[in-house]
Amino acid sequence: MTAAIALSSVWKRFGDFVAVGDLSFEIPAGGIYGILGPNGAGKSTTLRMVNDIIGPDEGRIEILGKYAPGREAAKRIGYLPEERGLYPKMRVLELLQFFAELRGVSASDGKARGRKWLERLELADWANHKVEDLSKGMQQKIQFTTAIIHEPELLILDEPWSGLDPINAEVLREIVMEQKELGKTVVFSTHLMEQAEKICDRVCIISRGDKVLEGELDAIKREAGGERRVALRFATPKDEERATGGVLAGDLVESLSSVGDAVLVDLADAARPAELLSALSAAALDLRRFEVYEPSLHEIFVERVGADVAAGRGPRAQEVVNV
Repeated sequence: MTAAIALSSVWKRFGDFVAVGDLSFEIPAGGIYGILGPNGAGKSTTLRMVNDIIGPDEGRIEILGKYAPGREAAKRIGYLPEERGLYPKMRVLELLQFFAELRGVSASDGKARGRKWLERLELADWANHKVEDLSKGMQQKIQFTTAIIHEPELLILDEPWSGLDPINAEVLREIVMEQKELGKTVVFSTHLMEQAEKICDRVCIISRGDKVLEGELDAIKREAGGERRVALRFATPKDEERATGGVLAGDLVESLSSVGDAVLVDLADAARPAELLSALSAAALDLRRFEVYEPSLHEIFVERVGADVAAGRGPRAQEVVNV
């Protein structure tokens, strides 16, 4: 299958600072791909290189199997940059029509598409208002529409959920899923793992300009969880106390922690979940939950990049912003 985007040994430096270092990955066509990482990881720099806003110092970028970044590729791409920017004095519908025409859509078709999207986003009553009259959330939805109005094959969204309230974030998620159903490729960057986990087919986690982890999201979560971790919830505090002082203090268990209202058990190397369940049953403990624990994408992210870097506290995150 032709890759929607392929990066081969791509480097980008700003002076002595390496924003992206020897980065390689392929994004399959027709799905949702997340480029994930903390602030300053190199996500925006990578997407800017794909969009020919800046060029790589080394390496190769191929788009839709045959295009280098540039004018021909741009016709087929919808791009939402991290730095939002609209013409504040333009009227909303006129602005959408203008952006459609920039991408080769006729004036009449651009206007019709603009009206359709305004209806979809519940902004039809604002069509003849100036952009500056809109709230920040409304403007973000209009900005998103400018990226999609020409019906691109490839939609690239840089931090699309930044600043959106939960309702508008859900609207955007629904539209992204619709694009996938239409056979389009959606690529987005984010540091918000909860959003990525809801919709991604594949992810690439980068940190300090380097690829840390890449692959199908389900496979990554299965591999990270394995069968070494089990989540338990007991019927009563007394049952939990008995288990903690008994079975869970035995040779089957390496360590205990908690997640929400569950006890998280890391099994010893040779132990298996079935053995633990058997031991708990033999001890006549009343269980309400017993399952092999699959870690969240956020937990995997923190484990792979480190808690400080994930929280934006590491030295790399402080060196550069919006890379």
